Amino acid sequence: MTRVPESLSQLRQGGKAALSRAISAVETQADSDALTRFLDLATREGRAQVLGLTGPPGVGKSTLTNALIRAYRTRGETVGVIAVDPSSQVTGGALLGDRTRLSTDPGDPGIFVRSMAARDRLGGLSDHAIAAVVLMRAVMDRVIVESVGIGQSESDVVHAVDTLVLCIQPGSGDSLQFMKAGVMELPDLVAVTKADMGALARRAQADVAGALSLARPVDSDRVPEVLTVSATSGEGLDGLVRACDAFGLQAQGSGRLAARRTMQERHWVDDAIRRRFGSVGHGACDIPAALAEAGGPFSAIAALDRVLRERLRLIETR
Repeated sequence: MTRVPESLSQLRQGGKAALSRAISAVETQADSDALTRFLDLATREGRAQVLGLTGPPGVGKSTLTNALIRAYRTRGETVGVIAVDPSSQVTGGALLGDRTRLSTDPGDPGIFVRSMAARDRLGGLSDHAIAAVVLMRAVMDRVIVESVGIGQSESDVVHAVDTLVLCIQPGSGDSLQFMKAGVMELPDLVAVTKADMGALARRAQADVAGALSLARPVDSDRVPEVLTVSATSGEGLDGLVRACDAFGLQAQGSGRLAARRTMQERHWVDDAIRRRFGSVGHGACDIPAALAEAGGPFSAIAALDRVLRERLRLIETR
């Protein structure tokens, strides 16, 4: 059995090997007291900015992730990456694996990449992936979550990141489809990839800006900036990095980041209980009280799970 780290300092000092063991513990010791306490501690001590990349398959998210890793490492920042993959129907594990999508130096101690299965979440984030994000943001300077593709549950990514970038490919017609699907309400920034396509990319940029002006809620305080970027040539990459930095600093200074993370934690508990026990079980819980008493989302999930399972056991024995 993989041991849970005794402290965040031990996890930080242990490097990539310690982080890998901690994530393995997440996958094998779900809801154990030691693990839930440690995850709650990591939740409170999250120091990294978490960037989410979402968009349709083939838009170039992995290529962009590679480029962002290089940009952050050039600045001397450590980078953790969660690459969400489709799940194998046989093993339940990640079907593609990060090595087929990302090319990083395995000898670089400042880069940690983990490929994680979406499991039963279609294109979204599993509980294990969310816990891995929490661990990474407690020890790394930057965390990137690359989703497998846009889909019904792809909006899960917004519940685990501080800045969500929607990637759109020129000439694909995605902007209209996304506007119909309500996806345009989600991103903090939009990146039109393959900027080296010139006029086609600029046309897509204009189309997306128009779609955003129509699709954002009327009470939204901002319309996301739309940028063009080419991960292969580097065109626009510095601008995207600066835009992500600026959004993160503004959110932190305004208190919006803290509010967003608080809402995310509430969502993690809501979602976990609803999926395990359905709407009836969820309705029988006082989520805010459980969060306050447990001191963190992971302990709250474990405590509510125990209570509801005991109620089910008593019903079954009647």
